[in-house]
Amino acid sequence: MSTEVQDFRIGVLGRGTVGGAFAKLVDEHRARIRRITGLNPVVCGVLSRSEGVFEEILAGSDLIVELIGGIEPARAHVLAAMRAGRHVVTANKQLLSQHGDELFQVAGECGVQLRFEGAVAGVVPVVRVLQESLAGARIDRVHGIVNGTTNFILSEMARLGVTFEEALADAQRLGYAEADPSDDVDARDAAAKMAILARLAFGAPVTLEQVRYEGIRQITPHDMEYARELGLGLKLIGTAERIGDGLSVRVHPAFLYPGHPLASVNGPFNAVTVESPEITEITMSGPGAGGPQTATAVLGDVVSAMIPPASAPEELVTLPIIEDIESGFYLHLEVADEPGVLAGVARVLADHGVSVKSVVQKGLSEQARLVMVTHPVLESRFFAAMAQIGQLPVMRRPPRAIRVIEEEF
Repeated sequence: MSTEVQDFRIGVLGRGTVGGAFAKLVDEHRARIRRITGLNPVVCGVLSRSEGVFEEILAGSDLIVELIGGIEPARAHVLAAMRAGRHVVTANKQLLSQHGDELFQVAGECGVQLRFEGAVAGVVPVVRVLQESLAGARIDRVHGIVNGTTNFILSEMARLGVTFEEALADAQRLGYAEADPSDDVDARDAAAKMAILARLAFGAPVTLEQVRYEGIRQITPHDMEYARELGLGLKLIGTAERIGDGLSVRVHPAFLYPGHPLASVNGPFNAVTVESPEITEITMSGPGAGGPQTATAVLGDVVSAMIPPASAPEELVTLPIIEDIESGFYLHLEVADEPGVLAGVARVLADHGVSVKSVVQKGLSEQARLVMVTHPVLESRFFAAMAQIGQLPVMRRPPRAIRVIEEEF
């Protein structure tokens, strides 16, 4: 005698690319989810500009999936859903990185789950790994490529020798970049994701405003050419790491040596490396955010929330944010073609305690350039030296610098 399977009603806020893909996945995988959870998942209502009433969808749901994006009305809807006793799944990185304290507090008070795997790295399950698989490990550093758009652009610049503008146009044509790509190429998207990962890895209430970030608009084909000569590859890297009793969270372009686990991650892929004394390091990689990819991560969160008991966030600890850290640097100088230039630059670097690892000299006359890679040094020292070099009369343009990550595994 068969027992009727109870419906699990999912209210979806947002009918964009991800929302449409999510509804399709629920239909395709309903039988398998029913076998796993003992419940029958159904989309009971959708809220968009032209359809649905939030209050009605909330009243008829067991769980809310928020795919609106932005801050409002997403924040108000998520808070209302949790206060009504509903679990919430969201892919909204900006909401979490700017209002995470409030959201997690309400989730804890109401005894509901707030899940957000789709907010960080597409189908790469870094959130679940940090929350569950590595819950017993002390995490020292989380770093990675968490924006597929910029990784595609930098990969194309390296592969084809094209400009940033040309690679961006290709990314937009192929659907990897939005019509307005500012959040991606200026690194705000990656910074929001790193704020979320820092909170998970270190239990610290990191917000987007505490993350230092810089984008990739300034990268040129010359940088890629010199990088090849120096044996380096360029990526936009997000890092959250313990430094003494504090925490550094940052996003910036960085050159990597070939032995680094992130060096071979190309195209619109994401990858995240987690380092811990207990596990040494593990690297997870996969397609970055897109409609089907993000929807898959969202559905995984829904399935997890369908299996009791509900989880509450851990208590947070306050860690000081460290800004002055050590890094190697690539230094690009356009200089006058005359004797003594290299010696003068080297003297300034030495006065600030900056040691040079390698030097490439290129061009003559108006094309004369010096490209250096330094050993790791405190950023404050390096940028003080760079500012002084910029005042030298032999400089034809302001100096440019890109960080270099020394580790090879």
